[in-house]
Amino acid sequence: MMSVLRSLVLGLCVVGVGTGVVADDAPKPAATTKLVEMNDEEQAFAEMLTGVDLVGSFTVDGQTGTPKQDRYSITKAVKVKGNTWMIHARIKYGEVDITVPVPVKIDWAGKTPVLSVAELKIPGLGSEFGSIILFQGHRYAGTWEHGKIGGHMWGYIEKTPAAAP
Repeated sequence: MMSVLRSLVLGLCVVGVGTGVVADDAPKPAATTKLVEMNDEEQAFAEMLTGVDLVGSFTVDGQTGTPKQDRYSITKAVKVKGNTWMIHARIKYGEVDITVPVPVKIDWAGKTPVLSVAELKIPGLGSEFGSIILFQGHRYAGTWEHGKIGGHMWGYIEKTPAAAP
């Protein structure tokens, strides 16, 4: 079964695959990235999701038992324009190990960032990925879906461990 990250993103993923990750309603990334003005909350959110892993658990609707463990690596979060951001995340599934930019929407419930994707397509992994995740402090929680399958996800944010030499 596909991991929840591929429902984000995080799937959520890193450059190297070009712009192959597409959300039907998201703008395509530009060849060059212009600096976009950010308020204090947006700047803090970008810093919070740079060089981190989302470490947590997820459930699958209709399945009982212990939640499954997940870990998603995010190299950076970049505001593109308005509420559109690119989350550069690593997807590891079977023999697939890629980092790609994932277009997401970030809306705000007061000072709480809420990430959402809908109808996300990830080449080689499939389509119909969707997720809504809120972030509070160093924690996250939300829902995910892949086609007719879905569930809940939650966990904490930690700095990505340094790679071994």
